[in-house]
Amino acid sequence: MFAALVVIATGCSSNPFSAPPPTIEPATAAVSPPVSTPPAGQILPLAGRPQAALFDAHMSALVVFTPAADPKGAATVTVVGPSGPPRPLTLPGPASAIAGDGQGTAYLSTRGGYFTVDLATGTSRRVEVTDESGTDFTAIARRADGHLVLGSADGAAYTLATDTTVSEKVKIFARVDAIVAEGDNAVVLDRGQTSVTALDSAGKTRQSLRAGEGATTLAADPLGRVLVADTRGGQLLVFGVDPLIERQAYPVPLAPYGLAGSRQLAWVSQTAANVVIGYDLATGIPVEKVRYPTVQQPNSLAFDDKSGTLYVVSGSGAGVQVIRNAAGGR
Repeated sequence: MFAALVVIATGCSSNPFSAPPPTIEPATAAVSPPVSTPPAGQILPLAGRPQAALFDAHMSALVVFTPAADPKGAATVTVVGPSGPPRPLTLPGPASAIAGDGQGTAYLSTRGGYFTVDLATGTSRRVEVTDESGTDFTAIARRADGHLVLGSADGAAYTLATDTTVSEKVKIFARVDAIVAEGDNAVVLDRGQTSVTALDSAGKTRQSLRAGEGATTLAADPLGRVLVADTRGGQLLVFGVDPLIERQAYPVPLAPYGLAGSRQLAWVSQTAANVVIGYDLATGIPVEKVRYPTVQQPNSLAFDDKSGTLYVVSGSGAGVQVIRNAAGGR
C-alpha cells in the first residue's frame, strides 16, 4: 500500500513543471451589430482594421496602430493631431503591439525586436534584441524608467537592460497577449490562462492572479491602477499593482473590451452594443457617470486628460470617434 502511494505521488510530481500551463479558449470582443443610434461627437475616417490606440501628450495626438491585412505586410501607425487630416506612417514590416512614452515616440513589437517611431518626423527604425531573432514578440510596454518589457507568443516576458539586451526573462505564460507598465512595474495579461501577473523593477515575477472568466484587454490609469476587461465574464476588474491585488469587480454586460484610464473616470466599451461607459472608481465600487453611443466595433479607446477628450477607435473600419468634454456629459 505504501509503495503504491509512493508511485502515484512520484508520477504526479513529475508533470506540473514540465507541462505547458493549462489554458482555456481565449475570449474575444463581440462582433458588433450595425449602428442603430448616431455616435456621439465627431467621426474621422480611418481605413483598415485598427488594433490599438494611445494618446501622446507631447504631440497632443492620438496614435492608432493598424496591422497589415497580410500578416507579413507592413503595419501602419496613424497620427491624428489636433488639426489637419490623419497622418499615416508605414513601418518597414509587420508589428504586433504598440506602446508610447508620451513624449513623441512610439514602440511597436515585431519578430526579433521592435520598431521605434518618431511621431513628429514620421521616421522609424528597427531594433534587434540580442539572441532573439527568431522570437515572435506579441506585446510591449515602456516603464517609467525608460526600460522596455516585451512579451512573446511562446509565453515569455523579457525585461530589457538596454535597447538591445535582456536583463530578465520569465517564461511562465501560455502566451503574452498584452503588457502595461505602472511606474517601474509591469503587468502581463495571458488570455489563455485568463490571468494577470506582476513583474517588479528587476523583471522578476511577483504575484499572479486569475482575472475573471475570460480577460481580453488591460490598461493602466494615471492613479496607479490597472483596469482589466473580463469580456467572457462581463466584468470590469480593477487591480492595484504593488502588490498585485484585485480591488474592484463590477458587472459590465454586453462584451466589455475597449479600455482607457483617466484621472476622473475609467472608460469601458461594450462591443455587443456599440456603447462606451465612463465609471467613477473613487468610492470603492464603480459608479456609472456617462455613456455614449459609439461607432461600430468600439475595440480601442484612448483619453486625453488635458482636454478631456475620449477617442473611440473602430475595429471594423468605421473610423475614429472624438468625444470632447467626455466626462462632463452630453
